[in-house]
Amino acid sequence: MEAIKRLDSITAMAASVAEVTASLVREYLSRKGLKRTIACMDEELPRTESSINNRSSLREILHIEDLYRQNKVKSCPLKTLLEIIVKHQIENQHNKETYYQIESLHSTSSVGLNDTRPWTANINCENAIGSRSTLKELSQSDVTHSSASTDNLSCQPDSKNPKGYDVAKEPEKKSSDPGRNFGNRSNRMRRGMMTGPISNSHQDSNQRKPSRRGDAPQTLFRPEEEDGASVERVTAQTAKSRQSWSEPVALSRENSLGMVPKGKCETKNLTVTTRSCVDYLEVSEMVLDDIDDDGDLPVLSTLSFHASAATQNKGEYPMDQDSASKLKMLLLGSPLKSFSAEWKNQSFTFSESSDLRYGIVQNKGGPCGVLAAVQAYVLKKLLFDCMEIGSTDLERLRPSNPTRRKCLALALAEILWRAREEKHAVVAVNSGRNVFTSTGKYKSDGVLEKLTCFPVDNVSDLQMLLEQHIEQFASGTVGCLLLTVSALLSRSTEKVRQDMDVSTSTLIGAHGYCTQELVNLLLCGRAVSNVFDNDMELESGDGHTTLLRGIKARCNIGLLSLFEHYHICKVGDYLKTPLYPIWVVCSESHFSVLFGLQRELLTSQDSALPEFDLYYYDGLANQEDEIRLTVAPGKESAGCQEADLIPPLDLCIRTRWTNASVSWNGTEPLL
Repeated sequence: MEAIKRLDSITAMAASVAEVTASLVREYLSRKGLKRTIACMDEELPRTESSINNRSSLREILHIEDLYRQNKVKSCPLKTLLEIIVKHQIENQHNKETYYQIESLHSTSSVGLNDTRPWTANINCENAIGSRSTLKELSQSDVTHSSASTDNLSCQPDSKNPKGYDVAKEPEKKSSDPGRNFGNRSNRMRRGMMTGPISNSHQDSNQRKPSRRGDAPQTLFRPEEEDGASVERVTAQTAKSRQSWSEPVALSRENSLGMVPKGKCETKNLTVTTRSCVDYLEVSEMVLDDIDDDGDLPVLSTLSFHASAATQNKGEYPMDQDSASKLKMLLLGSPLKSFSAEWKNQSFTFSESSDLRYGIVQNKGGPCGVLAAVQAYVLKKLLFDCMEIGSTDLERLRPSNPTRRKCLALALAEILWRAREEKHAVVAVNSGRNVFTSTGKYKSDGVLEKLTCFPVDNVSDLQMLLEQHIEQFASGTVGCLLLTVSALLSRSTEKVRQDMDVSTSTLIGAHGYCTQELVNLLLCGRAVSNVFDNDMELESGDGHTTLLRGIKARCNIGLLSLFEHYHICKVGDYLKTPLYPIWVVCSESHFSVLFGLQRELLTSQDSALPEFDLYYYDGLANQEDEIRLTVAPGKESAGCQEADLIPPLDLCIRTRWTNASVSWNGTEPLL
């Protein structure tokens, strides 16, 4: 039992470590303003109930309250907890290394190794130690003895070099291995050798051996700094002696010792000081502001910003103010207007009701036309295009999360591909930052100013692109606007105006409702103003005619309108009898969807049809249960029913199946 409890404790600790680490990284990304990065992290590593979203709690768990307070009182405090921890670790490690170097220096000087070095240097011990706390561990006498011993070293011949050969000439004999003459770094440290000065001239930097990582940035530390010291300044005598060198000194990790010409041992006056590795990193430059807030970490909506081969090098471009002004003129009538909250907060989010998993939920009234069109194409994919062999009708209407997300991407691709006559499309996605700064007569509202556009020339790339960015459409706050803008860019604003009867009309009308032009653009690929078949010429009475544009061909998705029942408009057969048994229903200034499961509904004569079922879905009605209607063509109930009690949906159905009887199968009719 104890073993089981211990195992559970270890497992809980591992989970806690993972959550704390993830929260620490999120805190860093949040404080640095890396919104795109944290959004990608939230997508790949979603937050859980165990996630830590409060900085105070995070400090308590990590036990860094003291470090936090010490950092806060500094003149240039660090911004993130991760930087505070990293700086603390670097300083501690540097202090330990410096202590060991001083101990090694003391031991080597005490045994008299002055016969092994051709030159030496004075050491500023306090700077070399880099920490007053470490300095206390060494006696002042030890430091003085160490410095005095090194000052007395000279270039006298030793037993291994009795004739006093110039050390600088040795590499000429063994140039293939310059480090062999002096041993590795640890041996040099044991023998008391110090690294030589570094030339900062442009000539020296050009002649250094290039790194094997061709495109990698240069390392932050010079070779000397790996031993805990960096050259800060060179005395006038040393600078003068370096001018007499025949060629620049080449340094590498294997041999960081500078070659000194014969007779040039005056470098014992070279002053070497050190500074902390943290200072050389210049961590303070990363500071943006003080840490004053202890609030929660912001939770960003899950957005996808993945780049792929399909989206790279395809001419993607940021939105500009001129294009944004044209889009606002077309949608709202003026670049000084802003999108309503109903449009800015609407995406294509699916219902979690067990019976309505295929349904897209509408938050508030306004963009219902866009949502209904997308809902119709999603049903087309679910029921007919992507159906699995052997799947039942019930299974097709209860899709899994990956299936309905896949069908949404394919539905959006079909809409956009049809808008430009299946030759070209443009996908607009949210880049997470402003891509242009608005000036003049343009009102910024945080939507168009953040868009990046991806043009594609084939449907496969279009589908792949949408699948990669589907989170923006399904979960982002502006998914509905992204599709609308993408459709307009795919069609082009010029062609959209040519499609409409009145070129100055807008696509978003009064109260934020979709106009018929916008619905037709999404359903049929053309923003025509009418729903009858083909074009029609209208006599104006003065000898002139006006061309009214209609639907050119049979559409995949149909449309039924309550206005036809009241003889306000005429819906043509191209929309009444689409290729698939799915209709967008326009009733009471609202758009919803009506669909069937059998394509035979469209191939048989109405008089020969038996009773059949249609399903109705309204994303705005907070619908929780499935609505199944049974339609019997030509069998309208003989009973007299008051006109105001007939559901508008029944009247819409009868514009397609004349005198049909409609049964709501126990569901309360929608009046």
